[in-house]
Amino acid sequence: MIEFKNVGKTYPNGVVALKNVSLKIENGQFVAIIGLSGAGKSTLIRLVNKMEVVTEGRLVAENLDINTLKGKALRQYRRRVGMVFQSFNLINRTTVINNVLAARVPDMDPISSTFGFFSKQDKLIALEALNKVGILEKAYIRADQLSGGQQQRVALARTLAQNPSIILADEPVASLDPITANQIMSDFERINKEDNITILVNMHHVDLALKYASRVIGINQGEIVYDGSTKDITEDILKKIYGRDLTDEDIMFKDK
Repeated sequence: MIEFKNVGKTYPNGVVALKNVSLKIENGQFVAIIGLSGAGKSTLIRLVNKMEVVTEGRLVAENLDINTLKGKALRQYRRRVGMVFQSFNLINRTTVINNVLAARVPDMDPISSTFGFFSKQDKLIALEALNKVGILEKAYIRADQLSGGQQQRVALARTLAQNPSIILADEPVASLDPITANQIMSDFERINKEDNITILVNMHHVDLALKYASRVIGINQGEIVYDGSTKDITEDILKKIYGRDLTDEDIMFKDK
């Protein structure tokens, strides 16, 4: 479980990103976080793996007080929390499987990791992760030869190779076309259901959030203004989250 207890985040320049956030996210939930750019969505998920640090309140995940973690304890915790970014963060000049195998390096001895001596078991884990996201046949192709959607699938496979209990996804489909975006979100949905992995995905586009997630958290100017089932979302609730009526840009991926 992930629990935010009156959490606040204020940056050193004085910008208040989150105010008095209290949430409980149960194991195995698929949660979409929506709101305008700058509302605090990215900050919320980056607090979970301590990419950002809580300045008020308390954040507990995996039965650990996240703000107290440092050194080896923080590294061990982060092994259980996968992260998928909008920009993929791949090494373009090497193969797909080598990108996925990078997730296994922290578990290797120094000599093996330095010279890239991956075990048969590590390679099987990487291939299984690629198979799970449907691009096993691309394993030995260079990453820069793949489409954007395929590269995001490699990034997701790399995360799966960590064997995480939580996956955080920061705008994972923002740079993709509508068809590919739906395919990637379908991958997240299937992984959530099949592996019971808790998924928190920060999204700008409402329709994808409502289509794939089971729970929506709406943020407006750093405050939670909605937290509930996707089935209960109404136009009035969306207006409260966004502070205005939605535009075509907000519903870019709406099915025609």
